[in-house]
Amino acid sequence: MAAADIAVTGLGLVTPAGVGIGPTWQAVCAGTPTAAHDPELKNHPVTFSCRVPDFEPEVLLGARRAHRLDRFVQFALVAAREALADARLDPGTWDGARVGVVLGCADGGPGTVEAEHRALLTDGPGLVSPLLLPMQLPNMLAGQVAIEFGATGPNLVVATACASGASAIGVARDLLLLDRCDVVMAGGSEAMITPLVMAGFAKMGALSRRNDDPRGASRPFDVERDGFVAGEGSGVLVLERAADARARGARTRARIVGYGASADAHHMTSPHPEGRGAAAAVSAALSDAGAGPGDVQHVNAHGTSTPLNDLAEARMLRRLLGDGPVVTSVKGVTGHMLGASGAVEAACTVLAVEQGVVPPTANLDKPDPEIDLSLAEVLQHRDIDLALTLSCGFGGQNAVLAVAAAA
Repeated sequence: MAAADIAVTGLGLVTPAGVGIGPTWQAVCAGTPTAAHDPELKNHPVTFSCRVPDFEPEVLLGARRAHRLDRFVQFALVAAREALADARLDPGTWDGARVGVVLGCADGGPGTVEAEHRALLTDGPGLVSPLLLPMQLPNMLAGQVAIEFGATGPNLVVATACASGASAIGVARDLLLLDRCDVVMAGGSEAMITPLVMAGFAKMGALSRRNDDPRGASRPFDVERDGFVAGEGSGVLVLERAADARARGARTRARIVGYGASADAHHMTSPHPEGRGAAAAVSAALSDAGAGPGDVQHVNAHGTSTPLNDLAEARMLRRLLGDGPVVTSVKGVTGHMLGASGAVEAACTVLAVEQGVVPPTANLDKPDPEIDLSLAEVLQHRDIDLALTLSCGFGGQNAVLAVAAAA
């Protein structure tokens, strides 16, 4: 297994709990929900979301830079900056050709598209911004991060819906194992809380309708769950081969030791009722890690708070792993951050392994009696040698990462 070890040497987070690792991890460990009424959704069927609070891009990035970037790119730049500082890497001194960027997102910049479409309809094509395409194209997520930090190695954006962030980390791991790079900034970013996108999710019936109780709306695995709560933000991990990290004296927070990916090939939005695709990804990640079901002590589940997903995922986990691992979902705190969720949850899994804690599942007041798992209802302290984090997306795309303690 050692030859496949990829070290996580840096983390950066921008989430509905705040900007930075500290605020996010504190809220996740406390089980503090972040959902609140959203003024931009005032007249919508669902009037709340999980937005990043107090995010000031002009202060964090400079006014000129910030105004030329969509929100999903702004988030990623701030998260990547924190991750590089956490890894103690100086872009001014590295060989940029050996540094890659692999980031995931589901939609690119819909906020920019909607704003410029309004300009088109109101004022005509002459007043549409020339920055429309450079701001909203999904590939600009990785492109702008590369520009910011001088990373001239492999550069790509992965789009597997809500599995995008985890898929990106898996692809980044492969690049390191193939010796295409020495360092990869990997993760995901998303800013899809816009009027049009939210109207679409609401029309699908995917969102919780608890307009009278936003903080209690995201409740993974709870018997009264009724849909997910949309979130936004970014998570970036700095990945290196474990031997390289040791050679430069870097701290290894944890290791990515396995990756599995699969497709349900079942339905455009609903998970396979038996979780066959997710099960295949779990099995592949364990095989890649040289581990078995009995080695897993913790699972950070996809756990969206939707009736179908949570039940299918829970049954699959019980069938494959039994009731040994302690299972949690951080979406009770952050909401569903869509293409960024897998990256943020991978970062939370790294922190759980590093610190020996399993965060609680927020709002898990009445566990669904049909779900037969060891669910984390409160914060638990325990040694974790191996954990899994699961991500699933529309289209039936699945990604699973195996995270092990630092050697």
